[in-house]
Amino acid sequence: MDERLKGEFIVAPDPDDQRLARTVIGIDQNGREAEQRVVTERPLTIFLNGQEIVTAMTIGDHPEWLAVGYLLNQGMLTAREAITGIDHDAELDVVVVRTAAATNFEEKLKKKIRTSGCAQGTIFGDLVESIANIELAKDARIRTSWLYALTRKINTRPSLYLAAGAIHGSVLCQEDRPLIYIEDVGRHNAVDKIAGYMMLHGIGPDDKIFYTTGRLTSEMILKCVTMRVPILVSRSGFTAWGVELARQAGLTLIGRARGQRFLALSGAERIVFDADLSKVGEEDRRHNRKGAENGD
Repeated sequence: MDERLKGEFIVAPDPDDQRLARTVIGIDQNGREAEQRVVTERPLTIFLNGQEIVTAMTIGDHPEWLAVGYLLNQGMLTAREAITGIDHDAELDVVVVRTAAATNFEEKLKKKIRTSGCAQGTIFGDLVESIANIELAKDARIRTSWLYALTRKINTRPSLYLAAGAIHGSVLCQEDRPLIYIEDVGRHNAVDKIAGYMMLHGIGPDDKIFYTTGRLTSEMILKCVTMRVPILVSRSGFTAWGVELARQAGLTLIGRARGQRFLALSGAERIVFDADLSKVGEEDRRHNRKGAENGD
């Protein structure tokens, strides 16, 4: 076992971080003044060497992880390419990721921007094609006892969601231990931050489980497969194309994981049913998130 990953919540949300949320005053249903904590949004522009790539709206923490993870998950950067520097300018809200050599993607993106402005759609199509060449670890396993332990630990952990709502969470796990817990206003940002963390810290994916609060859409499946994490779990629901892509890639896809319930629509052969359901409690309603009933 990697010595760095022995504990739990090596990275976790800090709901008391004043940079990430603030208190505003409003009026409630009774016409009385009421305080509400609200999460922040700020733009972050990502450059790859000299090419501007994208501006993302984010809560503002871990910008370096977000930039590297975004580039990885969009196929603009690979683990084989040497990162020579990551420069973050907090005043300009800019991150520049520098590589030892120019990537072949920069010119491709520049050309698409100049001609049609459809670069992101082109990238998405490339990613769909690329997952056919990615082989996920076939010997990876998830025990149902681990699954129930993970959902309990994650849902009861202090977080920005519990303090302010309007935010998504993603967690990199190993067996029954949540390791890296990240939140952001966009669920894809949270995934990308974890991808960046994994690359920059040399964390391998084969024995990991990825947990998300968001829907299991095609984009979420593509990101998880690109990261080579073999098991994806969500408390929310599925889309048809997400399920199709998961089956094509051999990804274990588990959704609607709340309390005693879950549903696997792909890769069920990795699941070991070892939990005694009579000892698994239902989820406390205070931890219900938006969409717990409708899959949002």
